[in-house]
Amino acid sequence: MSSVIEIKVPDLGNVADIDIIEVLVNVGDQVAVEQTLAVMETDKATMDLPSSAAGKITQVHIKVGDKVTEGTLIATLEVGDVAPAAAAESTPAPAPVAEPAPVVEAPKVEVAKPAAAPAPVAAVVVNNNGQKPHATPSVRLFARELGVDLSKIPTGSGPKGRYLKDDVKNFVKQVMASPATATGSGIPSIPAVDFTQFGEVEEKQLSKIKRLTGQNLTRVWLNLPLVTYHDEVDIGALEDFRKAVNSGLAKDAVKVTGLIFIMKALVAAMQKYPAFNSSLSADGEKLIYKKYFHIGIAVDTPNGLVVPVIRDVDQKGIFQLSAELAEKSELARQGKLKPADMQGGCMTISSLGGIGGTAFTPIVNAPEVAILGVTRAKMQPVWNGTGFDPKLMLPLDISYDHRVIDGAEGARFMEALKSYLGDIRRLLL
Repeated sequence: MSSVIEIKVPDLGNVADIDIIEVLVNVGDQVAVEQTLAVMETDKATMDLPSSAAGKITQVHIKVGDKVTEGTLIATLEVGDVAPAAAAESTPAPAPVAEPAPVVEAPKVEVAKPAAAPAPVAAVVVNNNGQKPHATPSVRLFARELGVDLSKIPTGSGPKGRYLKDDVKNFVKQVMASPATATGSGIPSIPAVDFTQFGEVEEKQLSKIKRLTGQNLTRVWLNLPLVTYHDEVDIGALEDFRKAVNSGLAKDAVKVTGLIFIMKALVAAMQKYPAFNSSLSADGEKLIYKKYFHIGIAVDTPNGLVVPVIRDVDQKGIFQLSAELAEKSELARQGKLKPADMQGGCMTISSLGGIGGTAFTPIVNAPEVAILGVTRAKMQPVWNGTGFDPKLMLPLDISYDHRVIDGAEGARFMEALKSYLGDIRRLLL
């Protein structure tokens, strides 16, 4: 006996307005369990939406370009005696993607992470001759959420000049459409150039991840006074210990990488200097200190940068962290990370060690207040007072929000981090 079931968008970690970028089935199609019905894209990952049962598609409720959220009806399926698979409760797996470049960090991405407070909308015209705008509490709340000062809206369209939600929406549209806002707070835009006059060209659409990452980094660059501090640390003893640990592991075991020790040392330094494990409140009046230690690891993928978060680093050993980091990195490269996997980070590590370089300036993954950059370690001659010794030196770069952390504290934090990396026995103290 046949029955009809509904395929809906599962829990994606409170992420709304997910774009449908591909619909792979039509009415009348026969589908199998776990067959992909549609492909969705968030600002951090591309995800497949699988069928929870085998059967015949009787109705498709979405199309390319639609925005969906948890519980949105995707398709109606007519099934026979086949029971729905357990996958009905699982989150969708992202579409497979090609093998990415090594790791290049930065987060961010946050990526997946708590949303920053909206920037105040630019002023246009002051109305009411300085008098209090006439609006209901719900409209005032709506305006505050969008960062709109009602006194900047010329007139209200409601009875007796009362402001309505539509007035707030239209004002925001007007400001966002203005050249000053579109180019970043009045910064002159880069003039358009017709490159075809110089030779052959090809245009490719940026992925959603890259577009939103670029917007987030631009927002951070314009709003945060960033400082970057560069230093080096001798990791010869750490590297000898890491090799000794790996030599005792089975061939199929996950190997311990230097990044694991950097994560542990970073957490120890954050425990010593709690300001690095904090975030500014939305109004900029308070500092929120976090009692947990979740570290984001920026990963380069074919679709752009994503930042999976390794949780409770302070409570896990190096083998557990190695296995979890390997798993999350592979999911990131395949585009299969869930939104929840990229939320809640306290600080991000951006490692270019697999590529090279001697130094760079990572951009803070707001609302975090600092980010650690790492490049490739190399042997260097280091003066010991009487001669030069060969040392394996690791370059470190830390960028921080100068509103929260001053230069002296930044330097002390780096010295603490170097002390842990230079002698990992200090992590036991």
